[in-house]
Amino acid sequence: MREVRIYELEQGEPVTAWRVARPSTFKVVSGEIWLTVEGDSEDHWLRAGESIDLPRGSVAWISASQNGARFALASGSERAALKPTLRVSVLSWLPRWLGVA
Repeated sequence: MREVRIYELEQGEPVTAWRVARPSTFKVVSGEIWLTVEGDSEDHWLRAGESIDLPRGSVAWISASQNGARFALASGSERAALKPTLRVSVLSWLPRWLGVA
């Protein structure tokens, strides 16, 4: 089974950090997000539709752009890794489900 959570960040909220408990896919649904992962040498600016895989145990720092942002965090069990095509199809329905095209 796969868990998908939707989050919203408003402009001006402090930078948020969390430790990734299970391998997860971070996908921007709307807006723009700054994301950096401890130990990664570069920061990422992600726009709607873009995603990044976060490994188990990593610490990710995120912040929204001026207009705020909405993003999905999808994780599954560590034993049952999904095929890449299935992972893409699971995340592709999110904008339609949320009413964002």
